[in-house]
Amino acid sequence: MLLDHVRTATFMIGDEKGISPSNTDQGYILRRIIRRAVRYGRKIELPEGALYKIAETYVEKYKAVYPELEANKARIAEELNTEEAKFSKTLQQGLKEFEKCVNGIERKNAFMSAKDPAYVPETVIGGKQAFHLYDTYGFPVEITAEMAKERGLTVDVAAYEAAFKEHQEKSKAGSEGKFACGLADHKVETTRLHTATHLLHAALKKVLGEDVNQKGSNITEERLRFDFNFPRAMTEEEIKATEDLVNEKIRENIPVVMKEISLAEAKEEGFTGLFESKYGEVVKTYSIGDFSREICGGPHAESTGELGKFKIVKEQSSGAGIRRIKAVLVHE
Repeated sequence: MLLDHVRTATFMIGDEKGISPSNTDQGYILRRIIRRAVRYGRKIELPEGALYKIAETYVEKYKAVYPELEANKARIAEELNTEEAKFSKTLQQGLKEFEKCVNGIERKNAFMSAKDPAYVPETVIGGKQAFHLYDTYGFPVEITAEMAKERGLTVDVAAYEAAFKEHQEKSKAGSEGKFACGLADHKVETTRLHTATHLLHAALKKVLGEDVNQKGSNITEERLRFDFNFPRAMTEEEIKATEDLVNEKIRENIPVVMKEISLAEAKEEGFTGLFESKYGEVVKTYSIGDFSREICGGPHAESTGELGKFKIVKEQSSGAGIRRIKAVLVHE
């Protein structure tokens, strides 16, 4: 089971699309697989970092048929090691919490059975308890259900899903009032920084490779924060090259052109799009010459010359396989 999980994770990460662990879609499946592997590894006392050692054998075995595994070896190492380290931090605490939950059920069953011979023992871990294990300790509900089964118990999955939905609704309510595209407001400087994120996105693709894609953004009138997929920290040379390329496009004072077209046309014309499930049939597209072409809800500066000087102030990790850049615009 452990070996199967590591092999699957190796191929998912090593694929040309480069899936990263996350809490949604394929990323969630990958995270669940890795975390199950971590739990199995700890049960047989494998040391931390063992998953990648196993993955290396699969890279070596299959690289002749799947050369992308060898090409993406560094990414496989970082994703596995990061996710393993992240889950290891809370695994023992989560296991203790799970034991407290199970022991509580067992004590209740023992007490009630002694009191009433007709008592039917409780065998279900509550949905809120399962959600607490997920939200606090990073245990996917499938892992909790698996551990429960080993102890002759089940999990109230319907109640877990209800607790999860309630949490999502509270989070959504807390974020109401925010503008589209990660903007905190539509002030002039916020709008300029939004346009700068488009230049930054395009520059990162030029410097780091076309596989780099936006994973999130948050923009205020003071700074922009831009998340993107990349398996390692950027070098000082890469940061400077990115910064210089953005400033080059600012100095060129390129007009920012908005055009409303169908989503199909936008794809055909090569516009970059994110979060396609949110798009309607007609979309707004923004072009900055031939350098940047994105589907976006706006707003934007009229031309890049309005932006001032672009300065990256920080580049850091924002999760497994995700990097974060914080940048500002300086008006001289």
